[in-house]
Parts: sequence; structure tokens; C-alpha cells
Amino acid sequence: MDRALVTGASSGIGATFARRLAKDGYRLILVARRRDRLEALAREIGGAEILVADLTIEEELKRVENRIAFADDLTLLVNNAGFGVEGRYAEVPVDGQVQMHRLHVMATLRLTHAALKGMVARGAGAVVNVSSVAGFAQSPGAVSYCATKAWMNSFTEGLAMELRSRNSKVKVQALCPGFTLSEFHDVARMDRNRVAGWLWMRAEDVVDASLRGLARGTLFVVPGAVYKLVVAMERLLPRWALMEMAIRYSRKIKR
Repeated sequence: MDRALVTGASSGIGATFARRLAKDGYRLILVARRRDRLEALAREIGGAEILVADLTIEEELKRVENRIAFADDLTLLVNNAGFGVEGRYAEVPVDGQVQMHRLHVMATLRLTHAALKGMVARGAGAVVNVSSVAGFAQSPGAVSYCATKAWMNSFTEGLAMELRSRNSKVKVQALCPGFTLSEFHDVARMDRNRVAGWLWMRAEDVVDASLRGLARGTLFVVPGAVYKLVVAMERLLPRWALMEMAIRYSRKIKR
């Protein structure tokens, strides 16, 4: 039986991944900071190993890293843990920015390294890095978030190139959703009313798109027709035009 490890599994996309993978027959290792949420989810899906860990803390990240390294049956790693901080970079406490980089960049880097060592040796497995459409451009008020997600996209693409260069069957994916109904925006203290209702996606649809893409070997998965169009436009438009649009929108909402 295949085993999967999901970070940020206590809510949102992470919890939805856990439910879907359990239904698909995976044995699960669930990682998050909130023990009560993990225990409730484990009961709901019929059992799972839980690891309570804050991946921004070195000792706790190392514990999860070691668990992955010794999981010789791990076939899927979902690096989903993440958060956003609203506010202009120079005006918000730097601690939140540092934590974001530790979680989105360093935790993703280290857990992926621990997983790929075994997967490449066994010739099978996959890593899904939950990024964002925000990784394809920049936005005033979300500078670190966009930057860390851009790093995640580039990192995943580089891994895919390396794996293909050695004809490895191991897959990697950058999952890039847009606005998704979850606790993410509540934690970031974002007013959901600022975003049109038709732009919000269900976490279930995001996970379905990810797993379909994984089966096809798709590197960048952007769920939803609207967001596919947004990303296509961001890739076609010159950078100066994207910057001007982002600046004007930022002034309009006074973020």
C-alpha cells in the first residue's frame, strides 16, 4: 500500500488532500501544528499517523525530515503548509516575512530533498509543491508571498529538469491555485468580499486537478479556466504592463 505525507494537513487544501488520498487507499502521515485538528481528521478518515510540528522551527522540521528519510514506502509528498501576511513590506513586522520564507522555501527544500533521495533510488514516487498563481507575478502588499511562491515554481521546474535528465520516473508538480475557500485567507486577515464570488474555487476541485495532472505528468497545474487564462496573460504581457496593472489595482483597494 502506498504511503503519503501531507504538510499543513489540519485544514483547507491539506485536509482535502488527506481525505482524497485516504479514499484512494493511501496510508497517511499528517503534519500540522494543531494536534486536535489532526486527531479529528485521522478519526474521520479511518486512521493516520500524525506528526505535530511547526515547520518554521528547526527541531520540529528536522523531526519531520527524519521521518521522511526513514519512510522507505513513501510514494507521495505534498508540501502544502503555508500562510500569507497582508500589508506593505516596509510597514509590517519582519518576523512574519522571515517565518514565511522558512516555511515556503526552507521547509519545502528540506522535506523535498529527504523524500527524493529515497524516491529516486527506488525509481518511483512524486512530490507536489502547493504554490500559487501569485508565483507568476508580483503584487504590492504580498511581496514575500509572491516571491516565495515564485521560488517554489522555479525550484519545482528545476527538479523536473534534473529528473528528466536522468530518465527518472519520479514526478514533481507545482500546484498553482488561485483564490480557494479555506482558512488561509482568514489567517491572513483578508476580507473575502474584496474578491468576486466567481473567482473562488473549492479545495476539492483544486485537489482533483492536482491528482489528474500528476497522473499525466503535468509540471504546472493551474486549476480553473479563469486562472489558466490569468497565467497565460501574465506570461504573454510585458513585465512593465503587469507591474503597472498591479500598482493601479493596489492603489484602488488601498492595501
